[in-house]
Amino acid sequence: MDQHKRWQQVTLLSATFVIAICGLVYELLVSTLSSYLLGDSVYQFSLVIGLFMTSMGIGAWLSRFIDGELAKQFIRLQLLVGLLGGLSAPLLFFAFAVIGNYTPLLFIVVILLGSLLGIEIPLIIRILKEHFPLKTNVSNVFTADYIGALIAALLFPLVLMPQLGLMQSGLFIGTINATVALLALLVFRDEITQSRSLFITNIILLTALLFGFFASSSFVSTMENRLYQDKVIYAEDTKYQQRIVLTNRGKRLRFYINGALQFDSFDEYRYHESLIHPVMSLVKSPENILILGGGDGLAARELLKYPEVKKITLIDLDPAVTQLFKNKPSLQEINQGSLNNPKVHIKNQDAWKYLEADQQLYDVIIIDLPDPNNISLSRLYSNVFYQLVKQHLSQAGAIVTQATSPLYSHKAFWCINKTLQQASKDAETQEDWFTLPYHVHVPSFGEWGFVLATRHRLQTNQITLKQQNYRFLEQDSLAQLFSFPKDMNEVDVEINQLSTHPLLKYYEDGWKKWYR
Repeated sequence: MDQHKRWQQVTLLSATFVIAICGLVYELLVSTLSSYLLGDSVYQFSLVIGLFMTSMGIGAWLSRFIDGELAKQFIRLQLLVGLLGGLSAPLLFFAFAVIGNYTPLLFIVVILLGSLLGIEIPLIIRILKEHFPLKTNVSNVFTADYIGALIAALLFPLVLMPQLGLMQSGLFIGTINATVALLALLVFRDEITQSRSLFITNIILLTALLFGFFASSSFVSTMENRLYQDKVIYAEDTKYQQRIVLTNRGKRLRFYINGALQFDSFDEYRYHESLIHPVMSLVKSPENILILGGGDGLAARELLKYPEVKKITLIDLDPAVTQLFKNKPSLQEINQGSLNNPKVHIKNQDAWKYLEADQQLYDVIIIDLPDPNNISLSRLYSNVFYQLVKQHLSQAGAIVTQATSPLYSHKAFWCINKTLQQASKDAETQEDWFTLPYHVHVPSFGEWGFVLATRHRLQTNQITLKQQNYRFLEQDSLAQLFSFPKDMNEVDVEINQLSTHPLLKYYEDGWKKWYR
């Protein structure tokens, strides 16, 4: 076999490996973007990957109609994949932020891109038929394809997302497809007609994608300013697949994770005073406190008002969040520098894993986690997780959890209450636990709910506020927080178990009813 033929073999098999990486990255990228923008990550990943796979089947069937100069068709295909795949994230983000018609464009992009990706493997096998027998040909191509998919599955969450983010990742992978096309053009140039026009097209595409790569930050900033309707002053894609965004309007700051509002500086005091001070009033001497979540330091700020508190352990998964609120002056002003206080000990790890390894008992445990809008978060509202939490509470201690909206997500709120109350029924201790649900109006969120839990029966008259420097709470009106109007009263629900996750459905159905 001559050297030129050998180079063609190496180029095509290497291309198979590389384009397998590119194809899976596009799938993961579009799935992740959809979960960022629309929520419900399980549904979005299932929908996008299902559509991709079906479309690849369509592409494989369509490949039979491609004839002529197969190497030339392969190069054209790579240019189209690089163009559409590289621009997929900007196109979809633009559709969501400006056009307001995201889902139809999502279907179009996924079906077109999936069909193009489906043509690749059959086309490569046909080109290589002159070089290998069929069984060797198929074996080589699919081996390279499957190994490439594994590399992509590791590359996307560990390198591309934390280092480049969604927009730049897509554009970067698009340049790789264009580079594959350029290398194939050089190797097969003697067998291709009109190679000059293909070369010019290739260079133009590479230039456009590289320009987009370096201009993407400005594009994302413009789109997010439009999307959030306030000026974006900080944005980051973290290694935990979280998009964190901080906006401001005058003196007003808002913080978002994956597009969901976490707090508004104008009214967050209502939420955090209601979260912290009722539970602190139930414990005689709360010295050792555990916060699960609360990476913004606002719950810690309220806890530090109590001189008897000696230690606060704050468990938040994402160091990007705690570092932001620890170091940014405007955020330090809001949390009063709580994350830099020597009493506060920050550990960036999964709450479940921390509790499994931890041996301490706490006087008060505060669960200030994001809403259960995906399975990963729903597990932290499950009966098994609450059993684990209770094992770390001192005998006279108390737990409080944020529990989403009892109005907008009515069943989800009462599901959290029932799960927290009954979480030890199947445990070896068979302890009885008592809960006390309550709610408060936070203008940026609407009606919001919380649940207290202890080993002794709770009465609202037991809650006597210890502090005086509140902006919202007052003793005389405290009882109103524990009174539920008819449309927020308790309803019959299942407890949230890891095997079924009814909470996730309650949550999604509730919010869809109000914001369909």
